[in-house]
Amino acid sequence: MMNEYKSLSVQYLTGTVQISKPVAPNLVAFDSPALEVMTDLRQIQAAVIAPSATMEVANTYMMQRGVRTLLVMNDDNSLAGIITATDILSEKPMRFIQERGVKHSEILVMDMMTPLDKLEAIPLEEVSHARVGNIVASLRESGRLHALVIDENTIGLPRICGIFSWTQIEKQLGTVIPPNNVAKSFAEIESTLIAS
Repeated sequence: MMNEYKSLSVQYLTGTVQISKPVAPNLVAFDSPALEVMTDLRQIQAAVIAPSATMEVANTYMMQRGVRTLLVMNDDNSLAGIITATDILSEKPMRFIQERGVKHSEILVMDMMTPLDKLEAIPLEEVSHARVGNIVASLRESGRLHALVIDENTIGLPRICGIFSWTQIEKQLGTVIPPNNVAKSFAEIESTLIAS
């Protein structure tokens, strides 16, 4: 089977050689289409974990993947919930240890995750007409750093097709968004940014 492939030609390196860098995320503005800051799970493999995995495994996996959120998937590939770096690094695990009398290493993802029935998602149809500013306002209003996007126009069951991340939006805006949870509207957020 390997006989059908021939080796490629090589060349010796000389002079000045540089290394390619990954393309920086597209810079956006508050008025840019929201889809430009959405992690599209139809094109990028979602970072997932089982509910029975330990919290320590989840934390390590987040660091390896460079993400702050994992989708928690049941054995039948249905969504059980989400777990975030905030869930893992907050006082939540310490409270759980005190309440249950378990060791830190015994805490499971299912113990710290936000379960499916407590999750909200923005319909893809809404997102397709929204602006980045609308997403920031929605995240602020919910007090969350992530938002799921659901596509209900799929064959079969509805699917989570995207995730918005506060840190990804900041990266693409090229600025830190003040964590003032009072501002709700796009205009208030924009005026907060201009003032800072």
